[in-house]
Amino acid sequence: MTHGQIPSDADWRRALTRFVTVIPHTRELGLEVLEVTPGATTMRLPWCDDLLGDSARGLVHGGVLTMLLDTVCGSAVLPALPAPEVCPTLDLRVDHFRPGVAGRDILAEARVVRVSASVVFTEGTLWQEAGRPLARGIGNFVRLGPRNTPAGFAEALFAGEGDHA
Repeated sequence: MTHGQIPSDADWRRALTRFVTVIPHTRELGLEVLEVTPGATTMRLPWCDDLLGDSARGLVHGGVLTMLLDTVCGSAVLPALPAPEVCPTLDLRVDHFRPGVAGRDILAEARVVRVSASVVFTEGTLWQEAGRPLARGIGNFVRLGPRNTPAGFAEALFAGEGDHA
């Protein structure tokens, strides 16, 4: 991508894939970016036994769901901004509706509700089967702005396949 070019949905999908592969735990768990549009970011966490919190009953650990909501909501923030900037989690509320069960991938979708000068407000949902959400998250991310975003942050996100961030 050239400087000044507006990223396409495909560019953002590649950039967010790069982002989740830089984070050690999301890389090790194989988190996959499925779709990025101006309205929503969708990801898939493939099933593995490491996700279990209760192996006797085959239930996913609640911390996995929290991590997934934080990641998908935080990832949805980047395409919603005029230019990529670092936006750490300010707070995250998670409502658990039902437990995740063993053997099924977990899907995550998040959307930006509002962008202000200092905070980006998001909502996310997790599910294993359509129409039956596992959890909902409300995440707020503080905008650090260009001054506090490391030089080269946007370039690293959109670096070519052969480049290393």
